[in-house]
Amino acid sequence: MNYCEIKEYDIANGPGIRLCLFVSGCSHHCKNCFQPQTWDPNYGKEFTSEVMENILELLSDDSYQGITLLGGEPLEPYNQAGLLPLIREFKRRYPGKDVWCFTGYLYDEDVLGKMLDNIPETRELLSLIDVLVDGEFKEELKDITLLFKGSSNQRTIDVKRSLNEGKVIEWDPQGISMSGCSHL
Repeated sequence: MNYCEIKEYDIANGPGIRLCLFVSGCSHHCKNCFQPQTWDPNYGKEFTSEVMENILELLSDDSYQGITLLGGEPLEPYNQAGLLPLIREFKRRYPGKDVWCFTGYLYDEDVLGKMLDNIPETRELLSLIDVLVDGEFKEELKDITLLFKGSSNQRTIDVKRSLNEGKVIEWDPQGISMSGCSHL
């Protein structure tokens, strides 16, 4: 797996202060994607065990609420295989911190409907993700007033509750301010 950027102290891609990992490789190719260079799975740098350990050490800072996975596409099969060891260890070391993941895939149709039984890493990775923002960015539905997403077709899903209840449960922001928080 390759990655294009590790962004420290981010406040735009989930609540609180976050470390964001932008992975390389995406098959969606959304019109007006804000990072088309990440479509190529070979773009950027190799995600090594040293990079993983550096990320985990950075996340020991108490100011971080969690980690956010973006891209490219974190749920491409080759990226799931690369991300699972990181997220597994993150949850072991920091059980009070959360994992957000942005994907162009649809939670119910693609992730549960296709990946869960066909990609070995999906089940465990999904069980470790707290919030999944799903759906491709759609330029014609762009809305800069949305909290942590770029277009109105996208959903912010509480993964734990959705898995437990067997239906899509949207994440409740519980008073998070809308100012300055959109994912474009």
